[in-house]
Amino acid sequence: MNRHMKSILTKILKQFIFAASILAISTPIFSQDTWPTKPIKIVVPVPAGASLDTLARTIGKGLSEKFGQAVIVENMAGGGSNIAFGYVAKSAPDGYTLLLGWDSLVINPALYNSIPYKVDQFAPITMAITAPQVLLVGPKLPVKNLRSLIEFARLNPGKVTLANAGSGSPGHLAGALLESMADIKFINVPYKGGAPGVADLLAGHVDAMFVTLPAALQYVRAGKLTALGISPSKRSSGAPNIPTIAEAGVPGYDLNSWQGILAPAGTPTVIINKLNKEIVQILRQPAIKDQLVSQGFEIVASSPEYLARQLAIQAPKWAKLIKESGAKVD
Repeated sequence: MNRHMKSILTKILKQFIFAASILAISTPIFSQDTWPTKPIKIVVPVPAGASLDTLARTIGKGLSEKFGQAVIVENMAGGGSNIAFGYVAKSAPDGYTLLLGWDSLVINPALYNSIPYKVDQFAPITMAITAPQVLLVGPKLPVKNLRSLIEFARLNPGKVTLANAGSGSPGHLAGALLESMADIKFINVPYKGGAPGVADLLAGHVDAMFVTLPAALQYVRAGKLTALGISPSKRSSGAPNIPTIAEAGVPGYDLNSWQGILAPAGTPTVIINKLNKEIVQILRQPAIKDQLVSQGFEIVASSPEYLARQLAIQAPKWAKLIKESGAKVD
């Protein structure tokens, strides 16, 4: 083969390599631009009816209308949310499997000896809302405010049952913090989600409960349950008549819960940003915003970066509370 022929072949080879590289770069960008092309699944780590489920279905409906694809909400309760967290962490990072996450995502690493995920296996999309924990009593317990509950618990040590949405859940730790700060002791009764716990509270099978405000507000308004206080330092916009726990008798008490959307780590940034844009717009629609606030949520609708920062900030705070309160997974 002469030198001229070699030169021609070299040029052709370089052109082929260049064309192949352009194709390799442009193909995923094209597929991401046209995403989604099939149904999206939002995995919820609690049973249907809980506040996380309500938020997931609200967001799912909006995304389905925007993208023209079905958005399936799959409830995957159990294991202190670890089953759902582990499932999403190991899912393909293509934007078709999302997580409706909450505080337990950063609580569980300090609470369990072994968990099926790491927090860095998730790509934050948005902190959608905050949802206060509310301390409730049912018809069985003869108290109407927090101070009388504390007095009753002190006179009856180890006899008052306190339900929550699961061992190690924010409600569980909210109860542990109250025990520590008020110098009282409850019998901890964990459930697989807030809804079944609320049902047993209504039926009088348990005495009191910590659960997210949206899961219980309808029963408080109907007079079926009594709200003694909410966990953050600020009253709820949707239920301003309920005092904070700090106001009601335990100064300095302050906890808040968040709920948000995450994807498996490695999900392309263009998909993360696309989802963030649409979910933020959904949450800020006046009708949806008013509905969520009336249910006890506080709208955040953050950037991915904000949720990432909050995960990093909250993890050591929860770990400190777990250590100080002595909270254990049963």
